[in-house]
Amino acid sequence: MAIRFHRGGRLFTFGNGGAATDAQHMAVEFVHPVIMGKQALPALSLTGDIATLTGVGAASGFGDVFAHQLRYLAQAGDIALGVSPDGRCDNVLRGFEAARHRGLLTVALLGGDGGAIAPSPAVDHALVVRSDDQRVVKEVHVTMYHVLWELVHVFFERPSVLVPGAGL
Repeated sequence: MAIRFHRGGRLFTFGNGGAATDAQHMAVEFVHPVIMGKQALPALSLTGDIATLTGVGAASGFGDVFAHQLRYLAQAGDIALGVSPDGRCDNVLRGFEAARHRGLLTVALLGGDGGAIAPSPAVDHALVVRSDDQRVVKEVHVTMYHVLWELVHVFFERPSVLVPGAGL
């Protein structure tokens, strides 16, 4: 993710229900870091524009709401980060498939057994919380995306580490 940001990439986040608010939280964390001195990085939650969500949903079906936006907003070099607490959200999977087609790095935060999303060839990195308790999954996802945020900044702030073969 740090390499993609360093090359000018943007982060697109998405998910349903409670995961939609997690997607918005992640985007805000990147765009408006709460830790003084941290670099703001370009991020957008695909769940935040209700007019687009309902318009695409009405015209194409709810299964296409994230894929549609990624087809028109994202470009090769960007990052797609989707959240599905059970790994079975069809529109999240379809979002990853559209992202893969456009050349995005894809990262999935999943729960349960990872569902259909974890083994999908459209997902580069599947981070699966092996629990069926949605409260546990949510708490671990929150921790995961805060750790991702921190790691992105650690590596982003040290571009020499982004060179293949370089050490810390």
